[in-house]
Amino acid sequence: MRALLALADGRVFQGRSLGATGEVTGEVVFNTSLTGYQEILTDPSYAGEIVTMTYTQIGNYGTNAEDVESARPHLRGFVVKEACPFPSNWRSQMTLDAYLKENGIVGIEGIDTRALVRHIRDKGAQTGIISTTDLDPESLVAKARKAPSIVGQDLVQTVTCDQRYTWNEGLWDLEKGYRGAGDAAFHVVAFDFGIKRNILRNLVERGCRVTVVPATTSAEEALALNPDGVFLSNGPGDPEPITYAQQTIRQLLGRVPMFGICLGHQLICLALGGRTYKLKFGHRGGNQPVRRGSGPNVEITSQNHGFAVDADSLADDALVSHINLNDNTVEGLEHKTLPLFSVQYHPEASPGPHDANYLFDKFVNMMSEWKDTQKQ
Repeated sequence: MRALLALADGRVFQGRSLGATGEVTGEVVFNTSLTGYQEILTDPSYAGEIVTMTYTQIGNYGTNAEDVESARPHLRGFVVKEACPFPSNWRSQMTLDAYLKENGIVGIEGIDTRALVRHIRDKGAQTGIISTTDLDPESLVAKARKAPSIVGQDLVQTVTCDQRYTWNEGLWDLEKGYRGAGDAAFHVVAFDFGIKRNILRNLVERGCRVTVVPATTSAEEALALNPDGVFLSNGPGDPEPITYAQQTIRQLLGRVPMFGICLGHQLICLALGGRTYKLKFGHRGGNQPVRRGSGPNVEITSQNHGFAVDADSLADDALVSHINLNDNTVEGLEHKTLPLFSVQYHPEASPGPHDANYLFDKFVNMMSEWKDTQKQ
């Protein structure tokens, strides 16, 4: 079945239908990861986006029930050069095409993804539309131009949990699968702005009892749970409309150790009085180089964000701790006096490298030190 991808600036790509049939709009972005497509599909941070994979063949190890980062896919659409119809992996339970159909995700394959990615790099990420029902290029371009921009939307409300819950699953083991929780020395309240499960698994693995709460949870409600630390998760879209979370973070400052990732990092910066801005085409993939501190320490990181923190807007008590070596954007900060730090990238990986796993240990150490000071 034919399918078309049309961009708001008038560029149109013709291909074949992949996954569910229908028509979807979203911001067209690209991800440079070679593997991990199922984790990308189920990462809530991709809500509102049509994701293009730059690797030429996607789906060659199939899909399974374990390699997911949330209960279902959250992106609007999926674009690949070639979707493998015959996966080869002992863990495979379903083809990529069948998985997309089962979850109602509209996709397109058979287009020149190199040309699409170069266009996005030159012109910037923009609204687009995939359709298997309307194959009139002019009609689709007009629809793409009328579709709302991701800027200014509160997409967190579409992915956050409805009520709080406890997470008890640790990291995956080749022989045993996901490990269970052991004895917990710390209680972490994790704000769900679109949280990935591997974040929760990393916390459990380090001796944390994790209570996940909705994004709209107030500071008083979070503190009433008697946490040793608060975690602020990743999430989709523009951080500026998430004013309720910014207010909560301001009220929590200095009252409990905090660690933020991705959207959580951006919300911390806004709560501290800083500003954010939209990147031309964002950082999405598992190969982003980040320098830690002012020395020669470099981490290869997994990233997924379209907005960044304005370094010049940060107050003197917020120290930039990490810098992206590709474009010098802010990748992390630490507070000089408060128990607070955050990073723009994803130390939990899934998919991606594990260079930044130490940050979870840093959070645990911060909570341990905080507990010791509270006893004095």
